[in-house]
Amino acid sequence: MTDMINWQLCYIGLGSNLEDPYRQVSSALEELTALPDCRAHAHSRLYRSDPVGPPGQPDYVNAVACFETTLEPLALLDALQAIEQAHQRVRIQHWGPRTLDLDLLLYGNQVIENERLTVPHAFMKERSFVLYPLADLAPDTRLPDGTGLAELLANCPQGTLEPINR
Repeated sequence: MTDMINWQLCYIGLGSNLEDPYRQVSSALEELTALPDCRAHAHSRLYRSDPVGPPGQPDYVNAVACFETTLEPLALLDALQAIEQAHQRVRIQHWGPRTLDLDLLLYGNQVIENERLTVPHAFMKERSFVLYPLADLAPDTRLPDGTGLAELLANCPQGTLEPINR
């Protein structure tokens, strides 16, 4: 009998700029491997990036993870938010500093727009700290609208984004 389960390939953006960001992101990458109904985990290198949002924030550590899941998009979002909560994520200021941010970037080839979730992620096309780590994992990625990652990278300079060598 063939596998009738509908596995979806997902990409998750990770970021932190509080309370040892490197440790926060590294720990979250491990926690993602423990999510139920998920398999075949991989992740990009970790990167240092300038903060986006209010001035005066510390630099971020970012990465992108990918895996297959049978979780529905909102169930996956709930699981990601539970990991954020375990890292004491507090939502005080829009684009403000945070211990951990987990964003569902892509969920298969689906376009999702509701009050809780927008996929592809609304700002991923313009964020070097998403696109370059994504290119580490899947340089031939195409968004649901057909836009290729190479085209997005050509329009999004790397700037001060740099891999972390540890």
